[in-house]
Amino acid sequence: MLELNNIQHILLTRTPAMTGRYEFLSFDNPAGGRAWLSELIDRVEPASTAQATMDSTQRWITLAFTWNGLRALGLPEESLASFPDEFREGMAARADILGDTGANHPDNWVGGLAGDDPHAIAILFARDDAGHRRATAAHDELVARCYGVRSLSVLDLNATPPFNYAHDHFGFRDRLSQPVIEGSGEEPTPGSGAPLQPGEFILGYPDEESSAPKVPQPEEFSRNGSYMAYRRLQEHVGLFRRYLEEKANTPNEQELLAAKFMGRWRSGASLVLAPDHDDPELGADPMRNNDFNYKQMDPFGYACPLGSHARRLNPRDTAVSMNRRRMIRRGATYGPALPPGVPDDGVDRGIAAFIICASLVRQFEFAQNVWINDRNFHELGNEHDPICGTQDGNRRQGLTSEQAERLRAARSAGSRWESPSSHPTASHGP
Repeated sequence: MLELNNIQHILLTRTPAMTGRYEFLSFDNPAGGRAWLSELIDRVEPASTAQATMDSTQRWITLAFTWNGLRALGLPEESLASFPDEFREGMAARADILGDTGANHPDNWVGGLAGDDPHAIAILFARDDAGHRRATAAHDELVARCYGVRSLSVLDLNATPPFNYAHDHFGFRDRLSQPVIEGSGEEPTPGSGAPLQPGEFILGYPDEESSAPKVPQPEEFSRNGSYMAYRRLQEHVGLFRRYLEEKANTPNEQELLAAKFMGRWRSGASLVLAPDHDDPELGADPMRNNDFNYKQMDPFGYACPLGSHARRLNPRDTAVSMNRRRMIRRGATYGPALPPGVPDDGVDRGIAAFIICASLVRQFEFAQNVWINDRNFHELGNEHDPICGTQDGNRRQGLTSEQAERLRAARSAGSRWESPSSHPTASHGP
């Protein structure tokens, strides 16, 4: 049984928030950090009540900590040592595994997130702008009162029009294929697969292969927690539109080319189910828009290209041990929408998301290294994910021996895919 009263709601529910803020904090004084946490902890809504109060709640809080943050709060050394290396090292130290090179190198990350200073993340979601102002003002006042707590940076979030469904700045429908956790009470939609053991996402529970996965100690400290990887993906909307216009002659051909990059039409309709033209009704229907496979329905990628974004990030029945690779994604868009027909204005806009899993290596790093950035994915050759893959021109060539060994270690976390036989659109940060 899931202990829903001790699991943060973000792991199991999506809120109807239209705006929000990610605030990254540092603790220069352990007592100040603990004072900050003590005032917020009772305001973090657990999964046990989130669904029941969703219609009446105006604001939601989620808290997370880095390994350095736990140390700054005074967690005993024996507990700190029990965390896995990837969590202790942090994302910047593992940039070579993640493909964070060139413009995406940690030296270029914004918000002061590449060093040891990030200790905590406060995720503040609000139903509307008024709620957003109240939540951020209250948090600003709390930070000012807690000695030694300082804000490194903030990222304000906002939904983009039209507001009747979630989508990114490129216009692609979002939130279409998420795993369901057994015991959560949620029923998977057709094509989403059976519910997965909670230990694939939440620490202290059985996973798909073990009844008692190893967790940081003491167990009562880590149980019901999870690991989260933060990714800020800048979307180059003007560049994407211009590329489509240059490479395709008509608006219909431009939409098809965009769909080939993504693996779905902007409406959300999969190319497997609608290979020749968009079907908005299909894309908007959760009982149909995810009900397909690749091995039987499109084994050679004639409809949905083998290297498309959707096919890379969810290979479905063409992957080995797929149940051990699934991740939960929670995020939102930031920055103003770029109106149609308007040239690139140079404003930063994109998606900022948290990837939730029980193993950063087996799930998150594997997806980044093998699915997104392996140039030989599905035996394609020199190619990366066209939407969020590394586009620095080197295609993994010229790695040092140490980098190559780290890549091999990341891949050894599990089997690769089964084989059935570019151009920049998004840059990424921490």
